[in-house]
Amino acid sequence: MTQIIPKKLIAVENNWQKVLSSAFSDPLELLTYLKLDPQLFKDDIAARRLFPMRVPLPFAARMKKGDANDALFRQVFPSKKEFLHDPNYLLDPLKEQNNDKPGVLHKYQSRVLLLVRGGCAINCRYCFRRHFPYADNHLNKHEWQETLNYIRNDTNINEVIYSGGDPLMAKDDFLAWLTEEIALIPHVKRIRIHTRLPVVIPSRITPQLIEWFTQTRLKPVMVLHINHGQEIDQSLRDVLKQLTNAGVTLLNQGVLLKDINDHADIQVALSETLFEAGVLPYYLHVMDKVQGAQHFDLNDKIAKTIMAEMIRRLPGFLVPKLVREIGGQPGKTPIDLNLHP
Repeated sequence: MTQIIPKKLIAVENNWQKVLSSAFSDPLELLTYLKLDPQLFKDDIAARRLFPMRVPLPFAARMKKGDANDALFRQVFPSKKEFLHDPNYLLDPLKEQNNDKPGVLHKYQSRVLLLVRGGCAINCRYCFRRHFPYADNHLNKHEWQETLNYIRNDTNINEVIYSGGDPLMAKDDFLAWLTEEIALIPHVKRIRIHTRLPVVIPSRITPQLIEWFTQTRLKPVMVLHINHGQEIDQSLRDVLKQLTNAGVTLLNQGVLLKDINDHADIQVALSETLFEAGVLPYYLHVMDKVQGAQHFDLNDKIAKTIMAEMIRRLPGFLVPKLVREIGGQPGKTPIDLNLHP
C-alpha cells in the first residue's frame, strides 16, 4: 500500500519555521510515517499528557522505518514508563526552578546562562527541564534591559550562554539585537549557544544567524546536543561546515541513555562521526534524575566501563568528559573512572 503523508507534514520550502510548524505532534501520525503498528504503542501514547510530543520531519526522516527500537525514535516517543513514580527522580533535579532572577541562571562565577526561549523544536523524553516553569521566566524588552544591566554590573562575567528550552527558537532579529547589546559590554569575551535545533532542523542555520553570531567582537561557540551518530546526516554536515567556515567553535554534549547509546561501539562511532563533521566531543552526561525519565537511566559502573573502552579506542581529543550535574554545585562534576584501583 502506498503511504500517504498528511500535507501539513511536507515542508515545501527550506524555511525552518515552516518545518517546525509541520512537526509531528500526534503519536499516531508519527507511527504511520514510520510504518509501526499503533497497537504496539497503545499504552504509551497517553504519556504525551505528561510531556507533549514534538518531532520535526527532518529528524523523523533519519529514523529506521519499521524499527520500534530505533535509537532516535526511542528518544522522543512517549512511553508508559513515564507514569512510574520513583522518589529519587525529581521535578527539579538541578535545583534551577527557584532562580532569583527570572530568565537568568548564574551558577558559575564567570558565566551567566540566559533562558532565551522556553520551547524546543523537539521534546526529548529525558529532558532535565521537562517540568521547568518557562512561563515564569519569559522576559519582556524592559526585563531584558535589566538582564543586560545585571551582566554589565558584574565584571566577573566573561561569557554569556544562550539556553532554554532552545534559544534558536527565537527569531534572528531578536537574537541579533541581544548579541549586539552583549558585545557592547567590555568584560564579556564569548557568546555560547546551547542548542539541538540545527540537529533536528538543519535549515535553522540561516545566513542571518551566521551573520549576527559571527560579526561581533565576541568569540562564537555553539554546543550541540547529539546522542547518536545516526542523527548526523548530510544536511546537518552541510550547515555545520558553514558554521566552521565562519569561525564558530563547535562542541557536542550528549547524554548516556539506556538502550539507546549505552555501548562503547556506539559512543566511539559518535565521536568519530562528530569529528568528521567538524565537531569536538565535549561532555557525556550521565542522565539527570528527572521525574518521568527513570527508564533511560543506568548506573555509574556501566558508564565507567563504556568510558574506559572509549579511552582505549579513541585519541584523547575525541573522548568527551564523563560528568554529572548536581543541583547547587558551581560546575559539572567529573565522574572518577577508577581505572587503576
